[in-house]
Parts: sequence; structure tokens; C-alpha cells
Amino acid sequence: MKPRIDKTEFGSITIDGETYEHDVLIRPGGKVKKRKKKLSKEVYGTSHVVSLAEAEHVFRKKARKLIIGSGHAGNVRLSDEAKKFFAKRKCEVVIMPTPQAIRLWNDEAEDAIGLFHVTC
Repeated sequence: MKPRIDKTEFGSITIDGETYEHDVLIRPGGKVKKRKKKLSKEVYGTSHVVSLAEAEHVFRKKARKLIIGSGHAGNVRLSDEAKKFFAKRKCEVVIMPTPQAIRLWNDEAEDAIGLFHVTC
């Protein structure tokens, strides 16, 4: 079952009543995991650019949508390689600031993947 995101504040996100003080990845089926930012930081020196390695980690077969909460100021973006990776797999990627992305996530009917950056 898809978890409901209750709220976000700078530095945290609350999902089904549990507060996380780190970026999160929500898998299809609802499992909430800590985002593996190091996969992007190793390549770009920042977690604000999603690398190919992180894209490969995030993606699951048959996923048709990835919702990315790009932080409160909207700083996260996909690398060109990650864009190509998701396009090749016909996975739509929607990137918007985290407060707006959680509204989309909660309204989304299909089984999507969620990646939420909780700071800048």
C-alpha cells in the first residue's frame, strides 16, 4: 500500500506518522528507505544531481512514474545520463519542490516511485 506523506519541513519529512530527518526513497509497494545520496555525491560532489548509478538504484521494473521532491528551494535535478536512463525505460519523471511533490504523491493513483530531498 502506498504510504501517505503527512508533511515536510526543512530537514524532515513525515510519512504515515513517522518523521525522517534525511532524504527518502519510497519504493513501489510502499517501503520507505533512506536515499543513497552517496551514489550521486561520488560522481558530482553533491546530492543535487542524480547520477546514473543512483537512477539505476532507484528504478524498478515496470515503474511508469518517478516523483522527485527536489528540495524546498528546488535544487535537485537529473543528470543527462539519468534522464536518458528513465526515458529509455519509459518512466515519466516529475521534478518539483518537495512541498508540491508531496501533494502530487498523495494524489497519485498509480504505483509510483518517490524520491524526496528534505533540505535545500
